[in-house]
Amino acid sequence: MDSTVEQRVLRFQPTLLGGVPVRVGGDGRAVTDVVEETLASEGVTHVVRIGQTVRRPARPFTATIQAHLSYVRGRGFTDCPQPLGFDPEGREVLSFVVGDVPVDPLPAHATTSEALGALGALIRRLHDAADGWIPPTDAVWGGIPGVRPAGVVPLFDVPELVSHMDYCPGNVVFDGGRPAALIDFDLARPTTRVADLANALYWWAPLVDPVDRAPSLVNADVPARVRAFADAYGMTTEQRAQVIQVANRAVANSALTARAAAEVDPVFRRWWDEGVKHRMPRAVEWLAKESEALQVAL
Repeated sequence: MDSTVEQRVLRFQPTLLGGVPVRVGGDGRAVTDVVEETLASEGVTHVVRIGQTVRRPARPFTATIQAHLSYVRGRGFTDCPQPLGFDPEGREVLSFVVGDVPVDPLPAHATTSEALGALGALIRRLHDAADGWIPPTDAVWGGIPGVRPAGVVPLFDVPELVSHMDYCPGNVVFDGGRPAALIDFDLARPTTRVADLANALYWWAPLVDPVDRAPSLVNADVPARVRAFADAYGMTTEQRAQVIQVANRAVANSALTARAAAEVDPVFRRWWDEGVKHRMPRAVEWLAKESEALQVAL
């Protein structure tokens, strides 16, 4: 998530923004000045903060994701945004999650074994809270642009739950040097625990060539990190037997879909040209070469 320093002042009717101090405007109507701070504008969406809320454009899947967030929060997983409906401009409104979001290259404190274990435990709590949710019949799921390319293979036969499926650093909020919350559930969809965990391992073990890692992870013992994450999550024997195989398929799929997205979307094209076109093939090759060692560690 890219941050920029940009603010603008909006005028809203107080009945639509309860609790915000109001004043009387020149027309005699009570209004309030609200500072809108841009949090992200160079990625897929334009995200702003107003007070303790986040606003961003509503999209076809927004209602489905808000229902999912409401469910997991109702089951006790409150380390994610609270859905708050829509504002007068038609934007989605979510609670602002306080903390620090790391950016690439990951700072050293975000790559410790303690941080990795905390992430594994956090995702376990999310999975347990999400278990049992039945999406509405008209559910809509997000995805990346482009036509599904030839060669993409399924990661599972039958989904087990709905979960995040996009644990990139910009979607993990740190507090006190440890992962404390998850944000940006735009790619949440029906999946399995193993497929979701494979996504987290790709970003945080990480399952990439050393040349593409943060400086603090260039010489990391990735098999040991994969084992630590699995232990912190509490992976079963069956899950441990599957996760590296699923990760191989997921990374290979991502190399194909990233290219397809770059062909139709300018944001994905920029990311592709800035390095994804080299990073993903390197990850496919590195993971295939290291899979046996990773599996042995598990």
